[in-house]
Amino acid sequence: MSPRICLLRGDGVGEELLPHVRAVLSAASPTLDFVEAELGFGAFERHGTALPDTTLAAARDADACLLVAVGSPSEPTPGYASPIVALRRELDLFANLRPVRSLPSTCPAADSQRPEVDLLIVRENTEGLYAGRERREGDVAVAERVISGFASRRITRVAGELAAARRGRVCVVHKANVLRATCGLFREVALGVLAEQPELEVEEMLVDHAAYRLAAEPERFDVIVTTNLFGDVLSDLAAHAGGGLGLACSSNLGEAHALFEPVHGSAPDIAGRDIANPVASLRAGAALLAHQGLSDAAQRLTDALDDCLARGPWTADLGGDASTGAVTDAVLRRLAASGSSADAAHNLTSRPSASAPVLQHPPTEREA
Repeated sequence: MSPRICLLRGDGVGEELLPHVRAVLSAASPTLDFVEAELGFGAFERHGTALPDTTLAAARDADACLLVAVGSPSEPTPGYASPIVALRRELDLFANLRPVRSLPSTCPAADSQRPEVDLLIVRENTEGLYAGRERREGDVAVAERVISGFASRRITRVAGELAAARRGRVCVVHKANVLRATCGLFREVALGVLAEQPELEVEEMLVDHAAYRLAAEPERFDVIVTTNLFGDVLSDLAAHAGGGLGLACSSNLGEAHALFEPVHGSAPDIAGRDIANPVASLRAGAALLAHQGLSDAAQRLTDALDDCLARGPWTADLGGDASTGAVTDAVLRRLAASGSSADAAHNLTSRPSASAPVLQHPPTEREA
């Protein structure tokens, strides 16, 4: 069977970019079988929910999902809840992987003075302050921060295994000096799990100091493992070292499901103008291909994107003036020049199991 991919139509540039992503994925791997579903604020306005039941069912049935971008209301809106957070919870997408790599030195937006950066933030994706346990009582609002040993253990095991396949260094980020119960538990569990891999170089860092070090010298990091909110904030900060949010992608992985997305938001101010940078969404597509065992297609797409970043065309956020369509066309030409994917025949008969653990698929590389 061909891999069944659920393309999630979102809002703003998300809806605009989706056809570009579909065209590039089809060119990289013609065996893919696509189904489309909707979510986001537009879906909420049409159906009264940002995550319709039909969309959740399509996501459950798919081998992997790709979401481009969703919007959210600027003011509190009764009944609206984040569809991304809901999908992570419903599909148990417990591991959020956010890679950051330096731009090629020839890209106009590259910082030629900075050492090369290649880091990975591994973020627990299901609990913490994003667990959704909030309430308001008059002039007081309360949010409960939930940290469990179970979730801390499994995300740290992911980080440890990924670090072993990279440069062998892990930094545990927390705020246990103040949040003694919740971060104290995360720190205790994480350091205990990593002690089972003596070959790793392990350090710990308070989150405020980690933010400072990420801004000042991101090249010092290999793998960072942390809790949900901290990982969200730190990964957006680290994205600056890789050219900004317009280039950053995110993998949300669990034991049975996977969701890939760019980190940027729906950018309603530029939606419909053919100027949005498609690279982050296409990088998410490359990660999806790798997850599905289509390693040749994933590498061909990654190489095509890297070549576009090095030689152009570039969108305005990278110092160029190319349109979304021009960048997509350039990627398609490079894919065509690289030849057909060697994965095609193999993957008609060989596919990763739907229950395969997240660590079988290490990465090659807005709403929280």
